[in-house]
Amino acid sequence: MALIALAADKGSPGVTTAAVALAAVWPRRVLLAEADPAGGDLVYRSAAAHGGPLNPNTGMLSIAATARRGLVPDQLWDHVQPLSGGLEVLVGLGIAEQAAGLAGLWPTLGHAFNSLADSPHAAADVIADCGRVSGDTPAVELFPHAALVLLISRTEPEALARVRDRAAALAAKLHGGPRGAASLGTPMIGVVLIADTGTAGKLASQVNDMLVHAQTGARVVGTIADDPAGADQLAGRKRGRLDKSLLIRSARKVAADLYQQYGAAWAASARADQAPQAHHAPHAPGQMQGHAGAGA
Repeated sequence: MALIALAADKGSPGVTTAAVALAAVWPRRVLLAEADPAGGDLVYRSAAAHGGPLNPNTGMLSIAATARRGLVPDQLWDHVQPLSGGLEVLVGLGIAEQAAGLAGLWPTLGHAFNSLADSPHAAADVIADCGRVSGDTPAVELFPHAALVLLISRTEPEALARVRDRAAALAAKLHGGPRGAASLGTPMIGVVLIADTGTAGKLASQVNDMLVHAQTGARVVGTIADDPAGADQLAGRKRGRLDKSLLIRSARKVAADLYQQYGAAWAASARADQAPQAHHAPHAPGQMQGHAGAGA
Protein backbone atom coordinates (compact mmCIF):
# COMPACT_ATOMS: atom_id res chain seq x y z
CA MET A 1 0.00 0.00 0.00
CA ALA A 2 1.22 3.47 -0.77
CA LEU A 3 0.75 7.16 -1.50
CA ILE A 4 0.24 7.85 -5.20
CA ALA A 5 0.43 11.55 -6.10
CA LEU A 6 -1.13 12.81 -9.34
CA ALA A 7 -0.17 16.15 -10.88
CA ALA A 8 0.15 18.05 -14.15
CA ASP A 9 2.47 20.71 -15.48
CA LYS A 10 0.06 23.20 -17.07
CA GLY A 11 -3.41 23.58 -18.51
CA SER A 12 -6.31 21.25 -17.76
CA PRO A 13 -5.27 17.73 -18.74
CA GLY A 14 -7.79 16.07 -16.43
CA VAL A 15 -5.92 15.39 -13.18
CA THR A 16 -9.06 15.35 -11.06
CA THR A 17 -10.92 13.09 -13.49
CA ALA A 18 -7.94 10.72 -13.64
CA ALA A 19 -7.60 10.69 -9.84
CA VAL A 20 -11.29 9.95 -9.28
CA ALA A 21 -11.33 7.29 -12.01
CA LEU A 22 -8.27 5.50 -10.63
CA ALA A 23 -9.59 5.70 -7.07
CA ALA A 24 -12.95 4.30 -8.21
CA VAL A 25 -11.34 1.14 -9.60
CA TRP A 26 -8.38 0.81 -7.21
CA PRO A 27 -7.99 -2.83 -6.10
CA ARG A 28 -7.69 -2.00 -2.39
CA ARG A 29 -9.36 0.36 0.03
CA VAL A 30 -8.37 3.85 -1.01
CA LEU A 31 -8.66 7.41 0.24
CA LEU A 32 -8.87 10.11 -2.43
CA ALA A 33 -7.25 13.31 -1.15
CA GLU A 34 -7.77 16.62 -2.95
CA ALA A 35 -4.35 18.05 -2.20
CA ASP A 36 -4.36 20.85 -4.78
CA PRO A 37 -3.24 24.12 -3.10
CA ALA A 38 -5.36 26.00 -5.65
CA GLY A 39 -8.52 24.36 -4.31
CA GLY A 40 -10.60 21.26 -4.94
CA ASP A 41 -13.44 20.54 -7.37
CA LEU A 42 -15.38 17.65 -5.86
CA VAL A 43 -17.43 19.81 -3.49
CA TYR A 44 -18.91 21.49 -6.57
CA ARG A 45 -19.47 18.42 -8.72
CA SER A 46 -20.23 15.54 -6.35
CA ALA A 47 -22.94 14.51 -3.92
CA ALA A 48 -22.26 13.07 -0.48
CA ALA A 49 -23.44 9.59 0.52
CA HIS A 50 -26.43 11.09 2.35
CA GLY A 51 -27.63 12.66 -0.90
CA GLY A 52 -26.84 16.24 0.02
CA PRO A 53 -23.79 18.34 -0.76
CA LEU A 54 -20.34 17.70 0.62
CA ASN A 55 -19.26 19.86 3.55
CA PRO A 56 -16.51 22.18 2.24
CA ASN A 57 -15.23 22.74 5.79
CA THR A 58 -14.51 19.06 6.46
CA GLY A 59 -11.39 17.91 4.69
CA MET A 60 -8.09 19.62 3.99
CA LEU A 61 -9.37 22.78 5.66
CA SER A 62 -10.34 21.09 8.90
CA ILE A 63 -7.25 18.93 8.99
CA ALA A 64 -5.00 21.99 9.10
CA ALA A 65 -5.78 22.69 12.76
CA THR A 66 -5.32 19.05 13.71
CA ALA A 67 -1.99 18.73 11.90
CA ARG A 68 -0.48 21.66 13.76
CA ARG A 69 -0.77 19.61 16.94
CA GLY A 70 0.68 16.54 15.27
CA LEU A 71 -1.08 14.11 12.98
CA VAL A 72 -1.57 10.40 13.54
CA PRO A 73 -2.48 8.70 10.23
CA ASP A 74 -5.76 7.31 11.57
CA GLN A 75 -6.87 10.88 12.34
CA LEU A 76 -7.25 11.39 8.59
CA TRP A 77 -10.49 9.40 8.73
CA ASP A 78 -12.01 12.02 11.04
CA HIS A 79 -11.95 14.46 8.11
CA VAL A 80 -13.13 12.10 5.36
CA GLN A 81 -16.54 12.20 3.66
CA PRO A 82 -18.01 9.35 1.58
CA LEU A 83 -19.37 10.19 -1.85
CA SER A 84 -22.66 8.84 -3.14
CA GLY A 85 -21.00 5.81 -4.70
CA GLY A 86 -18.96 4.98 -1.59
CA LEU A 87 -15.61 6.53 -2.49
CA GLU A 88 -13.97 8.05 0.59
CA VAL A 89 -12.71 11.58 -0.01
CA LEU A 90 -10.68 14.19 1.80
CA VAL A 91 -12.29 17.30 0.31
CA GLY A 92 -9.91 19.98 -0.92
CA LEU A 93 -9.57 23.64 -0.06
CA GLY A 94 -12.24 26.00 -1.29
CA ILE A 95 -9.95 28.72 -2.66
CA ALA A 96 -6.21 29.15 -3.10
CA GLU A 97 -5.99 31.69 -0.28
CA GLN A 98 -6.87 28.97 2.24
CA ALA A 99 -3.58 27.21 1.41
CA ALA A 100 -1.88 29.63 3.82
CA GLY A 101 -3.42 27.60 6.64
CA LEU A 102 -1.42 24.57 5.49
CA ALA A 103 1.90 26.39 5.31
CA GLY A 104 4.62 24.15 6.67
CA LEU A 105 2.25 21.19 7.05
CA TRP A 106 2.61 19.54 3.66
CA PRO A 107 5.45 17.20 4.76
CA THR A 108 3.35 16.22 7.80
CA LEU A 109 0.43 15.42 5.50
CA GLY A 110 2.70 13.48 3.15
CA HIS A 111 4.00 11.36 6.01
CA ALA A 112 0.45 10.71 7.26
CA PHE A 113 -0.79 9.80 3.78
CA ASN A 114 2.09 7.39 3.32
CA SER A 115 1.77 5.90 6.82
CA LEU A 116 -1.96 5.25 6.47
CA ALA A 117 -0.95 2.13 4.58
CA ASP A 118 0.42 0.68 7.81
CA SER A 119 -2.53 1.54 10.04
CA PRO A 120 -3.53 -1.49 12.15
CA HIS A 121 -7.12 -0.18 12.27
CA ALA A 122 -8.05 1.13 8.81
CA ALA A 123 -5.23 0.76 6.32
CA ALA A 124 -5.67 2.30 2.89
CA ASP A 125 -3.76 3.57 -0.08
CA VAL A 126 -3.98 7.31 -0.71
CA ILE A 127 -4.43 8.79 -4.16
CA ALA A 128 -3.65 12.51 -3.93
CA ASP A 129 -4.83 14.97 -6.57
CA CYS A 130 -2.12 17.63 -6.40
CA GLY A 131 -3.32 19.70 -9.36
CA ARG A 132 -0.85 21.70 -11.40
CA VAL A 133 2.69 21.77 -10.06
CA SER A 134 5.47 24.26 -10.57
CA GLY A 135 8.69 25.03 -8.84
CA ASP A 136 7.08 26.83 -5.91
CA THR A 137 3.84 24.93 -5.31
CA PRO A 138 3.80 23.47 -1.78
CA ALA A 139 2.17 20.25 -3.01
CA VAL A 140 5.58 19.02 -4.20
CA GLU A 141 6.45 18.61 -0.52
CA LEU A 142 4.19 15.55 -0.57
CA PHE A 143 6.21 13.88 -3.30
CA PRO A 144 9.19 12.62 -1.24
CA HIS A 145 6.69 10.59 0.81
CA ALA A 146 5.02 9.05 -2.26
CA ALA A 147 5.71 5.65 -3.76
CA LEU A 148 4.73 6.97 -7.18
CA VAL A 149 4.29 10.41 -8.71
CA LEU A 150 2.06 10.33 -11.80
CA LEU A 151 2.19 13.22 -14.24
CA ILE A 152 -1.00 13.47 -16.29
CA SER A 153 -0.61 14.78 -19.83
CA ARG A 154 -2.53 15.12 -23.02
CA THR A 155 -0.82 14.28 -26.29
CA GLU A 156 -0.45 17.59 -28.13
CA PRO A 157 3.24 18.28 -28.92
CA GLU A 158 3.44 21.22 -26.51
CA ALA A 159 1.88 19.14 -23.70
CA LEU A 160 4.38 16.33 -24.25
CA ALA A 161 7.28 18.78 -24.26
CA ARG A 162 6.07 20.24 -20.97
CA VAL A 163 5.63 16.87 -19.30
CA ARG A 164 9.14 15.86 -20.43
CA ASP A 165 10.63 19.01 -18.92
CA ARG A 166 8.52 18.73 -15.75
CA ALA A 167 9.57 15.11 -15.28
CA ALA A 168 13.22 16.08 -15.64
CA ALA A 169 12.81 18.93 -13.13
CA LEU A 170 11.11 16.63 -10.62
CA ALA A 171 13.82 14.00 -11.09
CA ALA A 172 16.45 16.61 -10.30
CA LYS A 173 14.51 17.69 -7.21
CA LEU A 174 13.60 14.24 -5.92
CA HIS A 175 16.47 12.08 -7.18
CA GLY A 176 19.34 14.51 -7.48
CA GLY A 177 19.70 14.50 -11.25
CA PRO A 178 18.98 12.67 -14.52
CA ARG A 179 19.02 8.88 -14.69
CA GLY A 180 19.54 6.41 -17.48
CA ALA A 181 17.25 3.67 -18.71
CA ALA A 182 18.36 1.16 -16.07
CA SER A 183 18.29 3.47 -13.07
CA LEU A 184 15.00 4.82 -11.75
CA GLY A 185 14.78 6.80 -8.56
CA THR A 186 12.33 6.67 -5.67
CA PRO A 187 9.64 7.85 -5.74
CA MET A 188 9.20 6.65 -9.27
CA ILE A 189 7.92 9.28 -11.70
CA GLY A 190 5.33 7.92 -14.10
CA VAL A 191 3.46 9.54 -16.96
CA VAL A 192 -0.18 8.78 -17.74
CA LEU A 193 -1.37 9.96 -21.15
CA ILE A 194 -4.93 11.10 -21.81
CA ALA A 195 -5.26 9.77 -25.34
CA ASP A 196 -7.59 8.54 -28.03
CA THR A 197 -7.92 4.79 -27.67
CA GLY A 198 -7.10 4.19 -31.31
CA THR A 199 -3.62 5.70 -31.08
CA ALA A 200 -2.90 5.24 -27.36
CA GLY A 201 -0.54 2.27 -27.68
CA LYS A 202 1.64 3.79 -30.38
CA LEU A 203 1.79 7.16 -28.63
CA ALA A 204 2.69 5.59 -25.31
CA SER A 205 5.66 3.82 -26.88
CA GLN A 206 6.86 6.96 -28.64
CA VAL A 207 6.53 9.15 -25.56
CA ASN A 208 8.28 6.57 -23.40
CA ASP A 209 11.20 6.53 -25.85
CA MET A 210 11.33 10.33 -25.64
CA LEU A 211 11.42 10.25 -21.83
CA VAL A 212 14.17 7.65 -21.79
CA HIS A 213 16.24 9.47 -24.43
CA ALA A 214 15.97 12.72 -22.45
CA GLN A 215 17.06 10.91 -19.26
CA THR A 216 14.08 12.30 -17.39
CA GLY A 217 13.89 9.47 -14.89
CA ALA A 218 10.24 8.98 -15.89
CA ARG A 219 8.36 6.28 -17.77
CA VAL A 220 4.93 6.03 -19.36
CA VAL A 221 2.91 3.74 -17.09
CA GLY A 222 -0.38 3.76 -18.97
CA THR A 223 -3.02 5.64 -20.90
CA ILE A 224 -6.50 6.78 -19.91
CA ALA A 225 -9.09 7.25 -22.62
CA ASP A 226 -9.93 10.76 -23.73
CA ASP A 227 -13.62 10.19 -23.07
CA PRO A 228 -15.65 13.38 -22.47
CA ALA A 229 -18.90 11.43 -22.10
CA GLY A 230 -17.36 9.16 -19.49
CA ALA A 231 -15.90 12.17 -17.67
CA ASP A 232 -19.37 13.74 -17.56
CA GLN A 233 -20.80 10.52 -16.12
CA LEU A 234 -18.04 10.39 -13.52
CA ALA A 235 -18.77 13.99 -12.52
CA GLY A 236 -22.50 13.32 -12.26
CA ARG A 237 -23.40 15.54 -15.20
CA LYS A 238 -24.66 12.71 -17.38
CA ARG A 239 -26.44 9.41 -16.83
CA GLY A 240 -25.21 6.09 -18.16
CA ARG A 241 -23.37 2.86 -17.43
CA LEU A 242 -20.16 4.35 -16.14
CA ASP A 243 -18.55 0.94 -15.74
CA LYS A 244 -18.90 0.45 -19.51
CA SER A 245 -17.28 3.78 -20.40
CA LEU A 246 -13.90 3.95 -22.10
CA LEU A 247 -12.72 6.15 -19.23
CA ILE A 248 -13.35 3.57 -16.52
CA ARG A 249 -12.23 0.61 -18.60
CA SER A 250 -8.91 2.29 -19.35
CA ALA A 251 -8.49 3.48 -15.75
CA ARG A 252 -9.11 -0.06 -14.55
CA LYS A 253 -6.27 -1.31 -16.76
CA VAL A 254 -3.87 1.38 -15.51
CA ALA A 255 -4.74 0.59 -11.87
CA ALA A 256 -4.34 -3.15 -12.42
CA ASP A 257 -1.02 -2.71 -14.24
CA LEU A 258 0.35 -0.46 -11.50
CA TYR A 259 -0.66 -2.86 -8.78
CA GLN A 260 0.70 -5.85 -10.65
CA GLN A 261 4.08 -4.16 -11.06
CA TYR A 262 4.43 -2.43 -7.71
CA GLY A 263 1.72 -3.68 -5.37
CA ALA A 264 3.77 -6.41 -3.75
CA ALA A 265 6.46 -3.95 -2.72
CA TRP A 266 3.91 -1.39 -1.54
CA ALA A 267 2.03 -3.96 0.51
CA ALA A 268 5.04 -5.65 2.10
CA SER A 269 4.87 -3.54 5.26
CA ALA A 270 1.10 -4.01 5.53
CA ARG A 271 0.81 -7.69 4.61
CA ALA A 272 -0.69 -8.58 7.97
CA ASP A 273 -3.56 -6.16 7.32
CA GLN A 274 -4.49 -7.44 3.87
CA ALA A 275 -7.04 -10.06 4.92
CA PRO A 276 -9.22 -7.76 7.06
CA GLN A 277 -9.30 -5.20 4.22
CA ALA A 278 -10.23 -7.64 1.47
CA HIS A 279 -13.96 -6.92 1.76
CA HIS A 280 -13.58 -3.21 1.02
CA ALA A 281 -14.89 -2.47 -2.48
CA PRO A 282 -17.36 0.38 -2.01
CA HIS A 283 -16.34 2.02 -5.25
CA ALA A 284 -16.13 -0.99 -7.56
CA PRO A 285 -16.97 -0.23 -11.20
CA GLY A 286 -19.77 -2.77 -11.10
CA GLN A 287 -21.73 -0.32 -8.96
CA MET A 288 -21.35 2.49 -11.49
CA GLN A 289 -24.79 2.51 -12.99
CA GLY A 290 -27.32 5.24 -13.55
CA HIS A 291 -26.49 8.65 -12.13
CA ALA A 292 -23.26 7.60 -10.48
CA GLY A 293 -21.71 10.96 -9.74
CA ALA A 294 -18.02 11.37 -9.03
CA GLY A 295 -18.25 8.89 -6.19
CA ALA A 296 -18.76 6.17 -8.78
